[in-house]
Amino acid sequence: MIEVIAPGPYATVQDLGRPGYGHLGVPRSGAADAPSLRLANRLVGNPEDTAGIELTFGGCRLRFSAGTWVALAGAPCPVGLLLPERGGDRRDPRAGMLAPFWVPAGGQVRVGTPVTGLRTYLAVRGGVDVPPVLGSRSTDSLSGLGPAPLAPGLALAVGPALGLPPIVVDAAPPRPAESRPLRLIPGPRDDWFVPGALAALCAGPYEVSQDSNRVGARLRGAALERARDGELPSEGMVAGALQVPPDGQPIVFLADHPPTGGYPVIAVLAPADLARAAQLRPGDTVRFRL
Repeated sequence: MIEVIAPGPYATVQDLGRPGYGHLGVPRSGAADAPSLRLANRLVGNPEDTAGIELTFGGCRLRFSAGTWVALAGAPCPVGLLLPERGGDRRDPRAGMLAPFWVPAGGQVRVGTPVTGLRTYLAVRGGVDVPPVLGSRSTDSLSGLGPAPLAPGLALAVGPALGLPPIVVDAAPPRPAESRPLRLIPGPRDDWFVPGALAALCAGPYEVSQDSNRVGARLRGAALERARDGELPSEGMVAGALQVPPDGQPIVFLADHPPTGGYPVIAVLAPADLARAAQLRPGDTVRFRL
């Protein structure tokens, strides 16, 4: 079992989501930065879609009842490991990001505040074993499906490690810091905006608002002017869609976005840039290019 001593600002169980239910009004959800969850799982020998813990802005403390392998990837945080010993806990310096480390029975993993980025992923060998809902163990903050967000005192079961392949990766290089603009594919409703609106969007910069969450990153910057009044009938939405409400301030849809929406979508992020968008934190600035 994993005992949650402190969950940090917001922590949830996530795997790679529940695809295929959009026609029923169920979002895919899953890890906002899927490549980081996949990497953390590979480091402990799990299948890439195994459930782990998504931490938002770090600040988490977990106690493990039995010895196991743990790895963290995503937004880089200071990591501490406390080992239980007679006379008081002892710190183990071997814990860190992007490498598997052994946590003995009774050990505590402490994750600090990320230096950059927003979301960090903790994988445990065997995975977090909560009951699946519609084939996924992900917490969906929009629909309420899946397990509740982590809270102090919560105990999470760890799945069996028997039959998993041996751990063969001892470390992974850190992802290089990227300051290049997020890439956009125009449309599907760019014709709802005045000529030059896409150019204005790419002229930027935009600032990430405090109101952002797993549903979407709300941006503040140059308002995008409409060429048409009114709203669309609700239509399908995808992760990475830049939906523009009447105030002209775009929202980048993330993992828990609604499956439909009625505001026009001026552009969609290139799929390869979704993980970078998921790591934007309030106050960050972002630019776009077609």
